[in-house]
Amino acid sequence: MDTLTQIAQLVLMLSILVILHEFGHYIAAKIFKVRVEKFYLFMDAGFSLFKKKIGETEWGIGWLPLGGYVKLSGMIDESMDKEQMKSPPQPWEFRSKPAWQRLIIMLGGIIVNIVLAWFIYTAVYATYGKKYVSTELIQKEGLAFGETGKSVGFQDGDKILSVDGKFQKRFDRMILDILLGDKVVVDRNGEKVEITLTDEDKKAILDKEGKGFVQPLKVTSTTVEQVVPGSNAEKAGLQEEDIIKGVNGVPYAEMEAGIDLSGFKNDTVTLNIERNNKPIDLKAVVSEEGTLGFRHRATGLITEHYNFFTAIPKAVEESYFLLVYNVKQFKLILRPSTGAYKHVKSPVGIATLMPTAWDWEFFWKFTALFSIGLAFMNLLPIPGLDGGHAIFTIAEMITGRRLGDKAAGVVQTIGMIILLTLMVLVFGKDIYEIIMKNLG
Repeated sequence: MDTLTQIAQLVLMLSILVILHEFGHYIAAKIFKVRVEKFYLFMDAGFSLFKKKIGETEWGIGWLPLGGYVKLSGMIDESMDKEQMKSPPQPWEFRSKPAWQRLIIMLGGIIVNIVLAWFIYTAVYATYGKKYVSTELIQKEGLAFGETGKSVGFQDGDKILSVDGKFQKRFDRMILDILLGDKVVVDRNGEKVEITLTDEDKKAILDKEGKGFVQPLKVTSTTVEQVVPGSNAEKAGLQEEDIIKGVNGVPYAEMEAGIDLSGFKNDTVTLNIERNNKPIDLKAVVSEEGTLGFRHRATGLITEHYNFFTAIPKAVEESYFLLVYNVKQFKLILRPSTGAYKHVKSPVGIATLMPTAWDWEFFWKFTALFSIGLAFMNLLPIPGLDGGHAIFTIAEMITGRRLGDKAAGVVQTIGMIILLTLMVLVFGKDIYEIIMKNLG
């Protein structure tokens, strides 16, 4: 049931993003009077789950959840339909429109993705507040590092002062900054120490410990923030604001990975909690997925509150920073020596990151995050993506020379082969990891 919840959240998120992305292309095409032959959610390779023609457009849902598409008259795209290109250009065709109009149509989906992220973050900040884990609070007593972190130069008790000359107030992003940066300055017993990370150091961290290579030095408990209705945690009597001090008599401070119950699937564990300053032991059955059905509050969590209007500039700021981080992460992926390319996830891998209980706050924030990622990915100048079409259109606007239909077909074919190959590799990796994890 937990897995079905994860899949449902992923499918809903992808549906929202794909429909709105393609709607960006659709509305721009309609503004410039380009005929839209098809509008599909997901890919209909071979057959579709649903289709209905309304006016000049066939609306449908494909069976393969790998994006979607709009089919424009007079354009070589994902459908690889070249037949209509043999006929003379018609006024309603994409190829008949000026270059600047074609460019806007190509960028329509990307623009909608960015605007969607702005809107979601504005609504989330106005409703739930802007929440993040404070670097200053979480490293108040210093930080603890795993074996890999220590091997690259960190020591327990270090406090991060800056990464490439900048202090990051958000702990999750500070960890990311370290993996994306080069020079880290730490406070070690009152002295400033500079640590330079090589690509090999980053590869070791990513391969062995990932973002968990650094943790707060002294965390003796965690507070329950939410208990899922009907979950094993609720059946055990766990309540919000309960303080979990340990599991099976093992103090929380001694748990290397926090509350990790993956080794107790279908077993009963004893939660050592504190409620109203009184110690209580609760017996709880761990599910097949290794969960109980509760969410604990992050250490050092800060919530900044905004109304709708004050949330708008914060939403724009967040979207900008996410776009910058996408650029930095892509640069890291392009450096083979870091091994970062091995950690790219497909929708299958992303599904495993979704919470096992439905959480609307997480869902909308993750959707906004993914929307910015989708915008960035489509901006890449790869044939088959919006950015690939856009780069040739921009070149045409500069040189006055247009890519021929035959050449465009070849470029589109090459682009699709590249994209499909990458998809097969990434999907295969994620599926293999899930199978090996379950076998383990």
